[in-house]
Amino acid sequence: MKLTLASFLAAAVALQPALSVRTNSLLINPAALPALPSAQQAASASADVGLNLTNIQGDILIGMKKNKELFFFFTIVNSTLFRSQLGSGILPLITSTSQLLAVDTQPTTAVNIAFSQRGLNAIGITDDLGDTAFTNGQIDNVATILGDETSNWEPAFAGTGIHGVFLFASDTIDNVNAALSQVQNILNGSITEAYSLQGQARPGDEQGHEHFGFMDGISNPAVTGFSTPLPGQQVLDPGLFLLGESGDLVSRPSWAQDGSFLAFRQLQQRVPEFNAFLVDNALSNPNLTAEQNAELLGARMMGRWKSGAPVDLAPTVDDPVLAADPQQNNNFNYTHPGFDEATDQTHCPFSAHVRKTNPRSDFNPEDTANHIIRAGIPYGPEVTAAENASNVSSTDPSLERGLAFVAYQSDINNGFAFLQQNWANNANFIFGKATPPGIDPIIGTGGLGQADVPRTPSGLDPSDPTRIITINQDFVVSRGGEYFFSPSLSAIQNTLSLGA
Repeated sequence: MKLTLASFLAAAVALQPALSVRTNSLLINPAALPALPSAQQAASASADVGLNLTNIQGDILIGMKKNKELFFFFTIVNSTLFRSQLGSGILPLITSTSQLLAVDTQPTTAVNIAFSQRGLNAIGITDDLGDTAFTNGQIDNVATILGDETSNWEPAFAGTGIHGVFLFASDTIDNVNAALSQVQNILNGSITEAYSLQGQARPGDEQGHEHFGFMDGISNPAVTGFSTPLPGQQVLDPGLFLLGESGDLVSRPSWAQDGSFLAFRQLQQRVPEFNAFLVDNALSNPNLTAEQNAELLGARMMGRWKSGAPVDLAPTVDDPVLAADPQQNNNFNYTHPGFDEATDQTHCPFSAHVRKTNPRSDFNPEDTANHIIRAGIPYGPEVTAAENASNVSSTDPSLERGLAFVAYQSDINNGFAFLQQNWANNANFIFGKATPPGIDPIIGTGGLGQADVPRTPSGLDPSDPTRIITINQDFVVSRGGEYFFSPSLSAIQNTLSLGA
């Protein structure tokens, strides 16, 4: 007779050495980002809809609040040994959502695990999870679907050896490395490293900002049964992100409930080139300095100022006070009294990145099917003085920087892949506008598998919305990725482990 998950974890915790109680959070909490619910708030909200937060891996609903995070991609070389250790040794280390909501229940290092389709096959799990993108893997038809030039991919992502990924998150890299060593010791040679990527929040006042300088993660949705919605924040069914929950309309194996599909992308950012482009193509508002006009162009390309203030509410100059107030910084929908939404780009361009990927009232009613929870983290060092002087990113691999992009959803073809292919890379989206918006100026690709194809987004110049500013190079370069399934804790115990 199998133990219940609760009794199993209680027994496992009792057998482990006593750990010191945390006095500071392993997560970051920039003022601009939506605050996580308290443990009590989440317990009450989840009980109302029957959501089991102790069964859901911690990274899925938390969002972009990691301080240090290691992505350790692995190959299973001894499936029997791996499965035997997965339940007995690894499961007690897996961090649930509930654990992360209070400092005194957070572990020293949060640990999550996810499997590729090849990884599930390697341990004898062949059930159809109902997602063709996951089944086929990210590299399948990637030039057409995502626009990637696979010659830029890290070889590990282009191969067949990535069976899974461990996510280690803490407030110090020493903690992360200690947790990695612990996992490797437990698994006793049953896995080998396929690839790894160390991410960390940027230093000082840049914490929470990605490498182009913009505050990241403000627009993540609220999830029924977990989040307390803020003004302007869309409230969505948990089944858009968790398999088998309310709103998930696909037939799944029962054991897959409370799991989520993790889309991982290593996105290199050409920061010196991006900054040089803004200076070379600065707008010409006579009331702004040259530097402010360059910043304005960047804000209109992104749809937010670097502070996080939306250009829809602050169309000409940054408003850091607005940016730091979650009660205001997401409370907009691109409509303005006296302005025609089909022609008005004086507030926010149709092509702006945050508008292309979250069109809000550009749909009536607003879209509720195509959403993701973003949970990425920057990687790589700050821009060097030499790179700033030359306006060119270094070719030294140790100086590569970018975003370790993570998106959770219950349907990749309606989530991440849809947003990239049908919205960001589609020059005609958003539909119904007087001037075609053009391709997303930040993450869009102009060619099917070709890099640096010119893009011609419209609306970037508020004084002349029809003016085309040509972008001749990609500022974001895909270095590859993979699709994974992040199972529930009960699935790890009862299905994926040996003897389950």
